[in-house]
Amino acid sequence: MSKRKRNESEETMEILWQTPANPPQRQDYIFRDGKQVWNLARKHQFREMAQTFLSFFLAGIRYVRPYYFEFISHAKNRWAGKTIVDLFADEFKGRPRDYYVSAVKAGRIQVDGQTVPVSYVIKSSQKISHFVHRHEPPVRAKDIQILHSEPDVLTICKPASVPIESGEIKKQYIARVRGVFPETEQVANASIDYNPREGKSTVELSNNPNGKNPSKGKAACTKFTRISTNGTQSLVLCEPITGRTHQIRVHLQFLGHPIANDMLYLSESAPLRSIEGLSADRAASNSRPLKEASFNEIQVPQPSYELTEDFHIDPMCTNCPNLEPKGYDGHEEGLWLHCVKYSGPDWTYECPYPSWASLC
Repeated sequence: MSKRKRNESEETMEILWQTPANPPQRQDYIFRDGKQVWNLARKHQFREMAQTFLSFFLAGIRYVRPYYFEFISHAKNRWAGKTIVDLFADEFKGRPRDYYVSAVKAGRIQVDGQTVPVSYVIKSSQKISHFVHRHEPPVRAKDIQILHSEPDVLTICKPASVPIESGEIKKQYIARVRGVFPETEQVANASIDYNPREGKSTVELSNNPNGKNPSKGKAACTKFTRISTNGTQSLVLCEPITGRTHQIRVHLQFLGHPIANDMLYLSESAPLRSIEGLSADRAASNSRPLKEASFNEIQVPQPSYELTEDFHIDPMCTNCPNLEPKGYDGHEEGLWLHCVKYSGPDWTYECPYPSWASLC
């Protein structure tokens, strides 16, 4: 980590910048149980937090304490010729334009390691740094189930809200989808084009009689087998042959059986994240109609203590004083898609089905 000083309202403030080489330690986490969330909601009269309370009352929530972080990118050809403020306002809509003006003036946005004026024009391939007070989305503070322990490998059942990266291995998933899925095996062999700006994939089919796909989509294939159905929804085994972004989700939509709680692919008219300024899933989820819960309608035990935030409030941060990042409401239970089997050349690990896999 490196230390940098900045001037904010004529006051010198020393900031310790976090890098990917310095991951959070246990003392960097903030834990809240359901009672704390409910108390915060009542204290500030945040009605929308009623849903958060109902979801997390038993498991609680784990946050990473907000920290200072340097995001680095290199200017793409299409960025060249734009002013530094126009670039951020056009490409990164999660914050208002006024914020980017202030961030450039304060040196929180730099080009090639140097502070630049708001009128600075970007050139291709330049290094662009954005120093932010980062608020990570919280995850459920559930106990982690250990499936298998070896000297070199620890296999766990990952909670749905925890992000993870996996290597090149064979995986089998289960998904809970809309409708009665066909009894016979279904193979979706359709190219996928991922739009990183909008965070969403689309299926592209070739109209070329020679079988060559002139589109920019990448070849993708997924096998699906029905496990069970209740006449309204179905539980489906999913075996991706390739590994494209959102492959299972978009292939199920392509077959007419999208994941039953996947707001991003249930509708063709999901809001664009470039307009909403949120992640694609968050923008789609926030668009769904929700019945507002009244505090008077929910009878729960009242906590006997007050909540303390216990983290630094940054005057320029667009998330502070909230602990959650912008757009997070916490009411979703997690996508009904779960990996149940990982296989390698000489090993296989399986985990039990999640509770939503029961169609009763």
